[in-house]
Amino acid sequence: MTNVSPTTQPTAADDADVLAAENARRGGTPPRSSWRLLVPTMTPWLALGLIIVGAIALFGIIGPFLVGDPNAIRDAGLTGPTGEHPLGTTQTGQDVLAQLAHATRGSLIIGLIVGVLATALSAVFGILGAYLGGFADEAFSLLSNVFLVIPGLPLVIVISGFVPRESRGLWTIAVVLAVTGWAASARVLRAQTLSIRNRDYVAAARVAGEKPWRVITVEILPNLLPVLASQFVFAVIAAILGEAGLSFIGLGASNSSTLGTMLFYAQNGFALPLGAWWWFGPPGLIIALFGMGLSLINFSIDEIINPKLKNVRLHRKRARQALRLERRKAVR
Repeated sequence: MTNVSPTTQPTAADDADVLAAENARRGGTPPRSSWRLLVPTMTPWLALGLIIVGAIALFGIIGPFLVGDPNAIRDAGLTGPTGEHPLGTTQTGQDVLAQLAHATRGSLIIGLIVGVLATALSAVFGILGAYLGGFADEAFSLLSNVFLVIPGLPLVIVISGFVPRESRGLWTIAVVLAVTGWAASARVLRAQTLSIRNRDYVAAARVAGEKPWRVITVEILPNLLPVLASQFVFAVIAAILGEAGLSFIGLGASNSSTLGTMLFYAQNGFALPLGAWWWFGPPGLIIALFGMGLSLINFSIDEIINPKLKNVRLHRKRARQALRLERRKAVR
């Protein structure tokens, strides 16, 4: 298996080298990482994404403490929004707002667990394998290719189907989604690591007798943090959507409340034919808004990884400023 050729597009590591050369020209000490590249310029899209994600996360964290019991059964079944029940009730009289708060927390927990596990697996198989090279790189690449060839959704369905229903909790579903969703990110990290490991500061660390784990964590990993952050955000989005899909077909967490299980019970309760939009609408809207917010954040992170995108945005900003200046001169 041949190695992936180094990318020719500017990366975070390239920007780090430029900063190091500039500091060296001025007589300073070249930086050992690109931590400053993790601080993006605030843009309207990034601000909107942070507001959406922050509001939903706050609702999922604090909301369950402010609402009642989501499993409490009342006589008023399938009623629309009222003052007592702002989002109405289910077919058995359960408060939809209370269910939505607990379900949002469950989906956020699954997304966080899958994001951490999938990012960790992709870092181990992508960064470590590419740095070690040889048999380790070939074995890790072969394993990544196997997971990439197998269709993701059918594999998740098969694995979830073999897990007993009473054992399918949040952690079980999270592990299944993480195991089946790390391969693509590992390939990207491998290509980036192959490009970075041949740079001068990495070679200098090797010559100085640095241990491999220190070279990876101090010299290579900081330059890959923007890529890891982008992959983490993508993994969270994929996890929440994947869990919702599994729950909708009855293979989700059986002993936990998530946005997917809300949609599952709404489907079984014939919410759509009965016109009970308040039952299936809010969880679907939360999933859509959270995915949109994370996508906006992910697009902003792309500007850190690819300086060309940042330059395009700066050119557009300068063009708008020049256009406004010309209009002011024309008015005068």
